[in-house]
Amino acid sequence: MVSLFVDADACPVKQEIIKVAERYKLTTFIVSNGGIRPYKNPLIKFIYVSTGLDEADNWIENQCNKDSIVITDDIPLSKKCILLDALLINFRGKILDKENIGSIEASRNLMTSLREANSPIVQNKRNYTKLDRATFLQSLDYLIIKKLNFRP
Repeated sequence: MVSLFVDADACPVKQEIIKVAERYKLTTFIVSNGGIRPYKNPLIKFIYVSTGLDEADNWIENQCNKDSIVITDDIPLSKKCILLDALLINFRGKILDKENIGSIEASRNLMTSLREANSPIVQNKRNYTKLDRATFLQSLDYLIIKKLNFRP
């Protein structure tokens, strides 16, 4: 059974994910350390974890498997879930996989180092746009259809 796992603390597309999950009738786990209201559909499950570094990430990692689609912007979590054969997508609709996670992780580490060094090269993240939202929804549909139609 295909399930969605949402790293929800900084997720700008929770409502869109819920609509897609309802359309495909997918069990969806929205994982957070609080601040999210429960939802009436029994397929949408809100998981509240302890406040603390990586608590939501740890819960998702321990639950996901080859039948999972994980939605997160967290690169270390993405890498762990990819190794568990889950499909990964970030909030802007980029699909992460075994082929691209290494370069994405290296880029993240470089940017972290530049920020820590107060480098003038580092610019602020760009705003989340309507195009980002549309790209996300298109990529999420693609991954769900891929999981539902091509089960080994």
